[in-house]
Amino acid sequence: MGPRMRREQIPVSPNMAARGHVQDPNDRRLRPIYDYLDNGNNKMAIQQADKLLKKHKDLHCAKVLKAIGLQRTGKQDEAFTLAQEVATLEPTDDNSLQALTILYREMHRPELVTKLYEAAVRKVPSSEEYHSHLFMAYARVSEYKKMQQAGMALYKIVPKNPYYFWSVMSLVMQAISAQDKKLSQTMFLPLAERMVEKMVKEEKIEAEAEVQLYFMILERLGKYVEALEVVRGQLGEKLTSELQSRENKCMALYKQLKRWPECNALSYKLLLKNPDDWQFYMSYFDSLFHLIDQAWEPPAEGEHCMEGEVQSSVAQAIAFVEERLAGEEAKETRPLRGPYLARLELIRRLRGRGCPEEQQLGEPMDLMFQYFLKFGDKPCCITDLKIYLDLQTVDQHAQFINRLMETVPLAEPQEDGVALPGDTRALQRHLSVAQLSRSLGLQHALDPPGKLDLIRQLKIHYRHGLQFGKSCLKTELQFSDMYCLMAAHIYVDLWAETGDEGMLWQCLGLLEEGLTHSPSNAQFKLLLIHLFCRMGAFEPVVDLYSSLDAKHVQHDTIGFLLTRYAESLGQFAAASQSCNFSLRFFHSNQKDTSEYIIQAYKYGAFEKIPEFIAFRSRLNRSLHFAQVRTERMLLDLFLEADLSSSLEDNVKSMGLCPEEDDIPWTDMRDNRDLTVLTSWDPAKWQLSEEQRSLSLQEEVLWLRIRFLTLRLAGSLASLSHTPAPRNAERAAENGVAAKPDTLRPLLDQLNATLQSSAQFVERGVQYPFLGPPPTRLAPALASRSCHCQAAAFQLASHMQELDAAGVDDTAEVQTQIDNSFKSLLVQLHDIFNTCRGDLLEVKDGHCRTQASLLENLVFLVETVCVVHWVSGYCASVLRPLKASLQKRKKKKKETCSATLVVFSGFQEYTAGLQALIGEVLDLIKGQEVALAALKLGELSLDGRTAAEEEAYIRGGMEKVQSSYQRSLQEVGELLKKRMDTMKGLKI
Repeated sequence: MGPRMRREQIPVSPNMAARGHVQDPNDRRLRPIYDYLDNGNNKMAIQQADKLLKKHKDLHCAKVLKAIGLQRTGKQDEAFTLAQEVATLEPTDDNSLQALTILYREMHRPELVTKLYEAAVRKVPSSEEYHSHLFMAYARVSEYKKMQQAGMALYKIVPKNPYYFWSVMSLVMQAISAQDKKLSQTMFLPLAERMVEKMVKEEKIEAEAEVQLYFMILERLGKYVEALEVVRGQLGEKLTSELQSRENKCMALYKQLKRWPECNALSYKLLLKNPDDWQFYMSYFDSLFHLIDQAWEPPAEGEHCMEGEVQSSVAQAIAFVEERLAGEEAKETRPLRGPYLARLELIRRLRGRGCPEEQQLGEPMDLMFQYFLKFGDKPCCITDLKIYLDLQTVDQHAQFINRLMETVPLAEPQEDGVALPGDTRALQRHLSVAQLSRSLGLQHALDPPGKLDLIRQLKIHYRHGLQFGKSCLKTELQFSDMYCLMAAHIYVDLWAETGDEGMLWQCLGLLEEGLTHSPSNAQFKLLLIHLFCRMGAFEPVVDLYSSLDAKHVQHDTIGFLLTRYAESLGQFAAASQSCNFSLRFFHSNQKDTSEYIIQAYKYGAFEKIPEFIAFRSRLNRSLHFAQVRTERMLLDLFLEADLSSSLEDNVKSMGLCPEEDDIPWTDMRDNRDLTVLTSWDPAKWQLSEEQRSLSLQEEVLWLRIRFLTLRLAGSLASLSHTPAPRNAERAAENGVAAKPDTLRPLLDQLNATLQSSAQFVERGVQYPFLGPPPTRLAPALASRSCHCQAAAFQLASHMQELDAAGVDDTAEVQTQIDNSFKSLLVQLHDIFNTCRGDLLEVKDGHCRTQASLLENLVFLVETVCVVHWVSGYCASVLRPLKASLQKRKKKKKETCSATLVVFSGFQEYTAGLQALIGEVLDLIKGQEVALAALKLGELSLDGRTAAEEEAYIRGGMEKVQSSYQRSLQEVGELLKKRMDTMKGLKI
C-alpha cells in the first residue's frame, strides 16, 4: 500500500450545488466516486471509476477522479499519465477542470493548472469563470506579467473594478519582484499609478481596497506628498476598515516627510481624545524634540500647521502631560496607565538630553511608587516599570522595594515567618514586588543561604496561592504560578554560582510540581525542556514540546529548542520526528502562502499581498529551515546509508546534489525567538545584542560544517559511479562525460571552516542560561570528531588518486593511504576515550549527570558512520585493483611487495575498526547495566527537601535515567548494524 496522501475535499460541480438536485446524468454517475474520495476510500473510488469508464469511455472526469485515487494511493506515475491523457484533450467541462486542478495541486505541479485554463480560455474566450481561474492559476506560480494580462482580458469581458485592480496589483508585484529596482521606479510603478489615476479621473473608484492600492503605489514611488493628499482628500474617506486608519497613515507620511509640526499637532489632537494610546505619546515626544532641535517657531498669524496647534517647548510638554495626569486623578473610575508612564518616558528623554526641567516632573522613585499604588495589582505592572528602573540610583533600590512592601496588604506572619496575602489582588501586588526586586538585582546579590531562604518563602507563597485557583480550568493558569517560576530561576542562579547539581534536581522537581497544578503553563514546560536537555535527557522533552501545541510559525521560532538536542542526545527516532514536525511546516509554506495570496486578490486585501510574499521569503531563508533540512538528511544517512540501502541510493533518493550549495548564506534569517523564556533578570544578565550576533555566527559555523559533511557524503557516493580519469577517454567515446571532482574542493572548504570554528570557540562565548542553547560546535571540536571525519574524507581523496593512476608508480599515495588507515584508528580511539565514565553517578547520596559523555558517544557514532562509508568506497576501489594485480602476477609469475602495503593495511584497518566498535558496544552494555542497577528511590535527598517535594524530584531523576537508557539502546542498535555490515568489507 502506498503512503497515505493528504486528503482534500473535492467540491461537487457548482451546477449540481446550484440546482439542489441531480439533473445532468454524468453528475449522477460521478457522484459515488466523489463520495469515496471525500471519505478517503481511494481504492473503491478507483474501482468505481473503472466501472464507469468501461461503459462511458469519453467520460473524462471519471478518468481524472481515478487519477486522484491513484495519486492518493502512492501511484504517482500512473496518475500523471492518466491526467495527461485528459489534459491533452483540452477539456472545458467544470468537473474535469476542477478535478485536474486538485490533482495537480496534490502533485505540487501548479504550473500545469495554468496550461489547463489557458486552453479553456482559448476555447471559451467569453467565460468570466475560466478567465478568473486562469488569473488565480498564474497567481499560484507568481507569473505576475501574465496575471496583469489576464486581469485586463477579464476586465474587457466583464468591466468590473476588482478585475481592473487585479491587473494594477500585478504590476505592483512585478515592481516588487524585479531584480532591477530602477525598472520598478521608472516603468512598473508609474504605469500602475497612471492606471489608477485614470479610474480616479473617471470617478470610478468604489472600494477602500482600491484607495489602499493607490496609497501603496504612491508610497513605493516615494510620492509622499501625493499620498498625503489622497489620504486627507475625498478618497481618504473610504479608509474605514481599521480604527484611525487615516490618522495612522497621515502620521507615517508626516514622519517620512519630516513634517514635525504636523506630526506633533496630530499626536496632540489624538492624545486629547485618547490619553492611553502609547504610540501617539511616542510620536508626540519624537516630534517635540525634533522641533526643539530645529528651533521651530510658530508663525505670527494663522494656524501653526494644517493639523492645528503645535507644542514645541519642554514647558508645553510638561504641562500637557500634567494635564493628562490631572484628568486621570479627577476620574472616579479606575485611571488609565498611559499618562503615568508618559511622565516617566518624558523624564527619561529629558535626562538623556541633560535638561534640568526633568526635576519639575518629580523624583522617578516616588513616581514609580505612586504608579505601583495604582496599578500594582495588575500583571502588567512589572513590564511597565521594568524599562524605567534605570532612572533610579543603585542606592535607592532596597529603599524602593521596602516602600512597596509596606503597601502590600498581608496577614500576620505564620509560624514559618511568612506573611501571606488574603486575596488575589494582594497576591498580585506581592508578586509585582518580588518581580521588581529581581529586576533590580536584589535577589542576585543575596548569598547562597539567603537565596535558599527566599526560595523557601516563594514556595510557601506559591502553595498558599493555589487555594485561589481551585475553580480554574485545566487550560487556565494558577494565580501564583509566577512564584514557582521565580523560585526555579533562583535555583538556576544557585547552580551557576555553586556548581551544585542538586539545585537543578530541586528546580526540576519544583517545575514538575507546578505542572500538576497548572498543566497548561508554557513557561514551566519551556524551562523544563531547557533543564532536561542540559542534563542530556531528551525522552521527556518530546511530550513536553508536543503539549505546547506549537502552531504554524512557532515551528520556526521555537523549534530550535527541540531540534538542537534530539540527535545529539542519541534519540534518533525522536530526532526524525522532530525534524519532520518542522519540515512539514516549511514545505507547506509555499502552497499555503499561494492560497493566502489568492484570497487577498479575491477580497481586495492588496496591502497584505507583499506581506505574504515577504513572509514566504523570510521562511525560505530561515536559519532553522536550513538546519533542520541538513540534519534530517544527515540523520537519514547515518541510520540507513550502507545498511538498509547503499550510500549512493540514499543520496539519489533525497535529491542531494553535492555540486550545489542551495543555502542562502548571505541573507540568512535568524527567526529564533530567543526571549521566549520569561526573565526578570537585570539588563546586565539579559541576552545582549552582541551575544545574539555571536549566537547566529556560531549557528552558521556549525551549519557550514554539517552541510559540508553532507555534501562530502554526496560526492563520495558519486565517486563509485564516476568514470575515473584514466578511463575518461573511453567514457567520452561512449558519450559519458566525466564529472568534475567535488570531493577535494569541499574538503578544502571543510578544513577552512574547522579552522574558523576553532578560532570562534577559543573566544569562550557564554550565553545566559535563559538565552539560546549553545550549538554542538565546541564539544564537536573538543572531541576531535569533525577532524576525524575530515581525515576520513581525505583518505577517500587519496583512494581516488589510486583509482585514477592504478597500482603502478603510486608508492607514495599507497603510503599515504596506509598511514591514513593507522591514523584513523588512533583518532577514533581518542574520541572513544572521551566517552568513558558514568552518565548518571550517585556519590555520597547525591546524583550527578555527565551529559557530555552521551554527546561524545553520539559524535563517535556519527564518525563511525562516515568512516564506514569511506571504508566501503576504499573496498570498492581495492577489490578490482587486487584482482587485476593477481592476474598479472599469475601471467608473469612475479611478486611485487611494494603494492602489498595498501591491501594488508586495509585488512588490519577493518579488523581494528571492528575491534573498536566491539569495545564501544561493551562500554554501552556496561553503562546500561550500571543505569539499571541505580536505585534512585533510596537516594537521601537534601535534608531541607519537604516530603511532598521528594516524589517530584525522584520522578525527574527517573525520567533522566529512562532517557539515558533509551539513548544508549538506540546508539547501541545502530552500532551493531554498522558492525554487522563492516564484517563484509573484505577485498
